[in-house]
Amino acid sequence: MRYLPCLLLWVFSRVWGQSEGQQENFPFRCLQISSFANSSCSRTDGLAWLGDLQTHRWSNDSDTISFVKPWSQGKFSHQQWEKLQRLFQVYRTSFTRDIQELVKMVSILHYPIEVQLSAGCEVYSGNASESFLHVAFQGEHVLSFQGTSFQKAPEAPPWMELVIRVLNGDQGTRETIQQLLNDTCPQLVRGLLEAGKPELEKQETPGAWLSKGLSPRPGHEQLLCHVSGFHPKPVWVMWMKGKQEQKSTRRGDILPNADGTWYLRATLDVEAGEVAGLACWVKHSSLKGQVMILDWAGGRQLSAGAIFGITAGVLFLLSCPVLYCVWKHRRRLCHFYQDIL
Repeated sequence: MRYLPCLLLWVFSRVWGQSEGQQENFPFRCLQISSFANSSCSRTDGLAWLGDLQTHRWSNDSDTISFVKPWSQGKFSHQQWEKLQRLFQVYRTSFTRDIQELVKMVSILHYPIEVQLSAGCEVYSGNASESFLHVAFQGEHVLSFQGTSFQKAPEAPPWMELVIRVLNGDQGTRETIQQLLNDTCPQLVRGLLEAGKPELEKQETPGAWLSKGLSPRPGHEQLLCHVSGFHPKPVWVMWMKGKQEQKSTRRGDILPNADGTWYLRATLDVEAGEVAGLACWVKHSSLKGQVMILDWAGGRQLSAGAIFGITAGVLFLLSCPVLYCVWKHRRRLCHFYQDIL
């Protein structure tokens, strides 16, 4: 799975960027990861997302597609899902055999091998939709399915010409892919959008606070802007001086919280004494066009020492009942506090 981080970055860079508002459409994207250690040892796993919500997973050790959300079945009947699962079972077996045959045919290919596939669709108003299918080999994009046939990526190695000829010569496979991408996928997505509407349209307003980090350069200060608890995922966070964006703002990855909301940290490294007029601006769809502004000079920032002090104080308060139990040697009272904790 060496190339999985690269592929995930490639996949999500096409879906998510820094955005000021909620996306109007929710692309449905399936990711297949196939690893071949040698000619007899391989595994294929799958994941699926609707927007930024994972909806399905398909383990190599299972013949069934698992539902991650209560509404992951969408509006498909049990019979439709069973038919889809049988199709993917046949596909997984055929795909494994085809890759093993390809290695035999192309002398420059050697194990271990990683193949990743990203496919799905996005639906629009009316009956309009747009589908996609991309394949990566060893972390590099090598081919796509466009219209009715496979196309070689410009940066793909020359031996991919053989693969393209074989794939495009299989009319049955091409017709099945067209049906899955242009008919089955949009139908599934429309059902998911309807069944999952409450969760997909959930709006959670972000909370934000400032703190000071440890600057790696002497004579500089590191300013941190923390934004947490927001949903949906797209958010815009920037350090500003007046109305001037500070281009040296560094935004970390948007990370998930345990409650399904998101967290982001934006960092700015500035010369000591140059913090006057700096503020962190936050834009999010839940703010309904308003901008959350946190002024560095407004007294809301916390130093690293203050954060440590608050954390230590909370831990001390939580430990007081236990300390009191030990001091008094009262077993019943200790049991009472332990039950509370």
